[in-house]
Amino acid sequence: MAISGHSGLFKFVSQGHNGIIVESLETGKRTHASAASKISALEDIAIFTETSEVQLSEVYNRIFEKENGEETLNPKTATADDLKAYFKEIIPDYDTSRVYVSDMKKVFKWYNELKMHDLLIPDKEEEEKKDESAAEKSVSQENNSASDSKEEPDKKK
Repeated sequence: MAISGHSGLFKFVSQGHNGIIVESLETGKRTHASAASKISALEDIAIFTETSEVQLSEVYNRIFEKENGEETLNPKTATADDLKAYFKEIIPDYDTSRVYVSDMKKVFKWYNELKMHDLLIPDKEEEEKKDESAAEKSVSQENNSASDSKEEPDKKK
């Protein structure tokens, strides 16, 4: 989760008095987040596009796929133009008037932080779809091979 006014990401530890206890992924330190704090679960965050929104998990799946499961560019050292170009590759139709460079930096920083702590897990639905698609192609190729082999003897006759 992300907490407004605090840098980095946090994981929920426990319910506390008038808030929750969270642990920083970066430092491992626990702190109290008051009920008045703006707390956002990463699954509730989306990126604006020209037509709708793309969930942060989908953005992370796209980065994961592009980077073959490795870390992405470092937002501290990348230029604004680099960030925009990379973001455009991932989300070609992102809303340039509502998605700022600071938002892009957070997306990349959080991605790298999740990756570093092995908390970045590609969307299982996407992987299942890919697996099903690969299985369908394999069956289709086998069927084509079988029908080709059946046709060949006929041709010889």
